[in-house]
Amino acid sequence: MKKPVDGFSKLTKEEKIDWLANHYFQDRKDAVSIIKQYWNTNAALQKLHDEFIENTITNYYLPFGIAPNFAINGHLYSIPMCLEESSVVAAASKAAKYWLKRGGFKAEVIATEKIGQVHFMYHGDKEKLVRYFNQIKPLLIEATDSITKNMRKRGGGILDIILKDKTADLDNYYQIHATFDTLDAMGANFINSCLEQFAKTFKAGANTYEEFTEEERDIQIVMSILSNYVPNCLVKAEVSCKVDELNEDQNISPQAFAEKFVRAIDIAKAEPHRAVTHNKGVMNGIDAVVLATGNDFRAIEAGVHAYAAKNGTYSSLTHATIDNGIFKFWIEVPLALGTIGGLTNLHPLVKLALEMLGKPSAKELMQIVAVAGLAQNFAAIRSLITTGIQKGHMKMHLMNILNQLGATDEEKSIVAELFHNKTVTHSEVIKEFNNLRAKTL
Repeated sequence: MKKPVDGFSKLTKEEKIDWLANHYFQDRKDAVSIIKQYWNTNAALQKLHDEFIENTITNYYLPFGIAPNFAINGHLYSIPMCLEESSVVAAASKAAKYWLKRGGFKAEVIATEKIGQVHFMYHGDKEKLVRYFNQIKPLLIEATDSITKNMRKRGGGILDIILKDKTADLDNYYQIHATFDTLDAMGANFINSCLEQFAKTFKAGANTYEEFTEEERDIQIVMSILSNYVPNCLVKAEVSCKVDELNEDQNISPQAFAEKFVRAIDIAKAEPHRAVTHNKGVMNGIDAVVLATGNDFRAIEAGVHAYAAKNGTYSSLTHATIDNGIFKFWIEVPLALGTIGGLTNLHPLVKLALEMLGKPSAKELMQIVAVAGLAQNFAAIRSLITTGIQKGHMKMHLMNILNQLGATDEEKSIVAELFHNKTVTHSEVIKEFNNLRAKTL
């Protein structure tokens, strides 16, 4: 039976690995070898990576790929994508090339407002609380002057602070609801620092507010934290062309393609089970660029999925119409991104990715990321309504199986040709591979 370990965080990296190897792996030597083979030979670079998180023992590699030929607002981009799923980069690249011939992608930032909240409990007269808030509000902003000074110089900072009555949802529950513009920074630390100062000033002021009773002065601050739901930090990306120009797919007319595409989107709007998978495809594109540029893909995922359910039912993030012979496909999505701070200033590949994109502002990055999501969704829907999604996926799945079998490049080529018009299954691939090996013995 395994026993808990005390002081694990205080062990050196080598000691952590030894402890893990001794307690969790049958082949200790092999486990240690695998862990260490992913260390960077540059000691300084490895130390940098070690200090990103706690209890680091090694690096975990994900492929860093490129999707070229993205025309966005008249500029040509090669978009970095970091993820593990087969066919995503290929699909995005194919969509980029498809729309390159049809005017490219257009994108615009609709708003950049971010949100933070001080959650507190108040037992007393609501009207008194409202009067107190109106009195203390200027002091809340003033108390954060030292925090917001540099942000204000650049044109950002606190946009507004309001009091929200949430007692209909939870007894005695109120919020100080603040909005921010953090410019090119994602702004989490900035927002949270402001919120914590709001809470201190709000609590201290209540202790001396004359209208409050003793019970009313006892405001209980529960927590101060930004929200990753940012419905007013919104970007739109779209493509459009004449229906007649949707003419690259065999066995389906441009008009039939457009109509079937719109129906597929309508189904994702109407059916949550389909919408979840549909939006997962959108996030294949979004997350890959978010991760490659050192942003927080978990925060983006949470906010985007909340936005997809903003009307009370989980629905499609993308939309499509046919109007007067014009096909239009677009997405509106909340994306709180940064191009300064955090990993953007530390991780060498993140810095390289941002340079590749022309060192974009946060607004420009929002547009690029939204386009990647839209392109990925276009590619997925196009496959679904024509050849089926498995054709592209299974090509990559075939390569994964052959890599597991240790196939040579020549063997991969031969087996790939065998499955050119044949369904790929694990058992069939192994069978054909074994037959091939048997012939060469």
